[in-house]
Amino acid sequence: MGSRFQVVQQGPPIEVFQLNRLYMEDPHPSKINLSIGAYRDENGKPWVLPVVRKMEKQMANDETLLHEYLPVLGMEQFSAASTAMLLGEDSPAIASGRAFGVQTLSGTGSLRVGAELLNKHLKYTNFYYSVPTWDNHHLVFVNSGFTNPRTYRYWNAKQRGIDFEGLIEDLRSAPENSVVLLHACAHNPTGIDPTQEQWEKIADVMEERKLFPFFDSAYQGFASGDLDQDAWAVRYFVKRGFELVCAQSYAKNFGLYNERVGNLAIVVSDASVVPAMKSQLTWIVRGMYSNPPAHGARVVTNVLANKQLFDEWREHIKAMSSRVIEMREALRAELIKLGTPGNWDHIVKQIGLFSYTGLTQRQTEHLIQEYHIYLLKSGRINVCGLNPNNVQYMARAMHDAVTKFPADE
Repeated sequence: MGSRFQVVQQGPPIEVFQLNRLYMEDPHPSKINLSIGAYRDENGKPWVLPVVRKMEKQMANDETLLHEYLPVLGMEQFSAASTAMLLGEDSPAIASGRAFGVQTLSGTGSLRVGAELLNKHLKYTNFYYSVPTWDNHHLVFVNSGFTNPRTYRYWNAKQRGIDFEGLIEDLRSAPENSVVLLHACAHNPTGIDPTQEQWEKIADVMEERKLFPFFDSAYQGFASGDLDQDAWAVRYFVKRGFELVCAQSYAKNFGLYNERVGNLAIVVSDASVVPAMKSQLTWIVRGMYSNPPAHGARVVTNVLANKQLFDEWREHIKAMSSRVIEMREALRAELIKLGTPGNWDHIVKQIGLFSYTGLTQRQTEHLIQEYHIYLLKSGRINVCGLNPNNVQYMARAMHDAVTKFPADE
């Protein structure tokens, strides 16, 4: 008797995880992994933040810590500290009880819970995401019940910068109550963010068209090394009087990738709606994963609550972001030294983990096949996969690809 599961068809592989696997299996001595969005130190090794190690040792020795269930909406102290980090300690929205947070399963879980809230209770069905964006945004919103995925222009391939006119034009024509997914900082995959003046214009159009902002903040502090600077856009929208939600992830800035530490921060215009919202969020979470894990959230909460540990952590994120900036500069310098055709200034103008290099799919294939350099076919690279030992090799490979397979003008 055949299996009833024969109807299940083979799904496409997830590109970033497939590349990571191919990299792991590749025996080539000069291989480089620029695919997965995780920090690597100057030796190409994963880095556990010293403040995290310190915290975990302390927790391991604390006999009072138990493995009991958390509340459905997670640790209140964690969500309060997280929301304050996003909006600022002195945020009037927090002071007036109009802002609150819910502990979630990292950024992805936060996006999912927020999207489900907007779809099930506000009946929103349109959502807009940038072209390009993180490949999971579309899937999460569609799986949450949004039936009308739409896009707004973002990347101008010719100028290797933001297509701001296209972006504004697309938002201007968006139907009322569309949810617009915005990257709080360090846009993934392009690494190019709107300027403060551009954010102001985006807010003008969204206010005028009655669009709903859904921020994704995966890199606060990691992008520029400054927590406040990286939260500027979200704080500006709050100051303008928008109601909004923001998915926060601690995978990157705490290096807690597999602990799934996230917060869904919500800002409303009237504090009286908060109890009903929390009650419905409780049911959304209950039907999805019941309640969140405690270990990583405890680490984050203890660090955010202790001034000395908090300052130590801030030094770690400064060190990580400045290493990425150094590698951007090194790659550009090497490409210039080789006389590689084209302008490579965009590599240093971009921010955060990723660079949208402008390499074509044919050029990326050449890098993978000939040089064992693993990167997405879109040309996105994780800059911290580069280090002083491999950046020259990377530049030579790029030079070869660009020279052999020039992009069609």
